[in-house]
Amino acid sequence: MPKIKILYVEDELFLGKIVKESLESRGFEVIMETDGAKVLPAFAKQCPDVCVLDIMLPNKDGFEIAEEIRDLDKDVPILFVTAKSRTEDVVRGFTLGGNDYIRKPFSMEEMIVRIQNTLRSKEAMPASLSGELVKIGRYRFFWRRQVLELDGVERKLSFRENELLKFIYAGKDKVIDRKDILQLLWGNDSFFNSRNLDVYITKLRGYLKDDGALEIITIKGVGYRFVL
Repeated sequence: MPKIKILYVEDELFLGKIVKESLESRGFEVIMETDGAKVLPAFAKQCPDVCVLDIMLPNKDGFEIAEEIRDLDKDVPILFVTAKSRTEDVVRGFTLGGNDYIRKPFSMEEMIVRIQNTLRSKEAMPASLSGELVKIGRYRFFWRRQVLELDGVERKLSFRENELLKFIYAGKDKVIDRKDILQLLWGNDSFFNSRNLDVYITKLRGYLKDDGALEIITIKGVGYRFVL
């Protein structure tokens, strides 16, 4: 089986070396860049499976790089690594097409789990979502842009809202196990994540309420069924 190839961008050389060697010791192939201006050529040449981008970089920051990568590849997972903790920075990262956010300082176990989760999410992409647009009742779902549209009015979805809607739409008219959703989107089925899932389901129900033909039914003790 070929190794998972990671494009890792970090300008702190000491930290970068530790992370690179740690990932390689876990069986990943790592291409490391320290200069933001050199990342896009490396991406085009190496075709990585996942990108891990620091935000504060010389010459070009991680947000700019992510935007350029998304112009070339709409699907490759992008994880941002940063010491920034402001909500607006997190929102901007997801808006630009980021899949996850890792705050410094972090453990290697956390980074690896997050990388694996984003790759698992990509692999779980159903054939029915291979295009740009999916029609869900009266709604138009632009899953690549994380946008749900009704009558010309767009609603920007968060990363997890977008991934959850993709997952339950793919399993429409079938019972979807809560544990499968939790493993896919959070990496484990802890009590805290389970409560988070309840919140996200409530949000999606609110977003879809203007089409009475759509319903997310709770199957008590099991999961959900998305009825169209």
